[in-house]
This record gives sequence, structure tokens and C-alpha cells, in this order.
Amino acid sequence: MQQQIPVWQNRGLFLFFLPPYSPQLNIAETLWRKLKTEWIIPEDYLQKDTLFYAVNRCMANIGISLKINFSPFNAN
Repeated sequence: MQQQIPVWQNRGLFLFFLPPYSPQLNIAETLWRKLKTEWIIPEDYLQKDTLFYAVNRCMANIGISLKINFSPFNAN
């Protein structure tokens, strides 16, 4: 693999080694954090149907009335 890295870089592919746990770099983790801390109210957790409806409502409104500002990736 080490011999392939210069070939890949010449083709525009760069490898970034991430720490073992980096939830800030995982879009799903960021989305779930926003859902459970800001967009879903505690009463939505009382029944499976209300939680399902709340999650669907939030997912349908992402980009319309609900926004997430993702930080740009910084390799340094």
C-alpha cells in the first residue's frame, strides 16, 4: 500500500488518517445530535409513533426550516 500512495496522489487522491473516534467528521453524528438536542421535544419520546412522526417531520424540513452549518474539513 505504501508504494501506491504517490501514484494515488499524482491522480488527485489524498488519504487523511482520522482519529479512532471523530464524531465531528461524521455527518450522521452531527444530524443525530441536532435532532435529539434541538429539534425533537421530550414529549416526542413518549411513544414510538410520536417519535417516528417527529423524526420524519424534521428530516422533511432539513434545508427548509431546519438548518445545519457543517464546519469545513481542516486537514491541518
